[in-house]
Amino acid sequence: MKILIAEDDFYCRKLMLACLRGLGECDAATNGAEAFDAYVTAQDEGKPYDLVFLDIMMPIMDGQEVLRFIREDEERRGIGRRQRVKILMVTALDDMKTIMASYHDLCDAYVMKPIDQQMLLEQVRNLRAV
Repeated sequence: MKILIAEDDFYCRKLMLACLRGLGECDAATNGAEAFDAYVTAQDEGKPYDLVFLDIMMPIMDGQEVLRFIREDEERRGIGRRQRVKILMVTALDDMKTIMASYHDLCDAYVMKPIDQQMLLEQVRNLRAV
């Protein structure tokens, strides 16, 4: 499995990398622009990500923008709904409007901060079963 973690907070990013590293190859981005660039590069090289974690509040480009850009890019490339990358939004925001906006933009799951390692792995297992 190929995983991208887009998280601007060093400690949260480090925790997620440690937790997910055993599941496959993990890359990290520190802002939304880096995350989208990594996604595009992986697609262009024919080695797409299976799973992307997007922090909602990131510099340069926030997670919701990256989510929309990824879904638009998949549509342009003709990637069907069943083949698209699984995207989990990660945030400390406990705001139903933000959560619903992410689902409207077609994220696959939502993880709240502080990150609970067991919950994180459970979300990944659930998505892999889909």
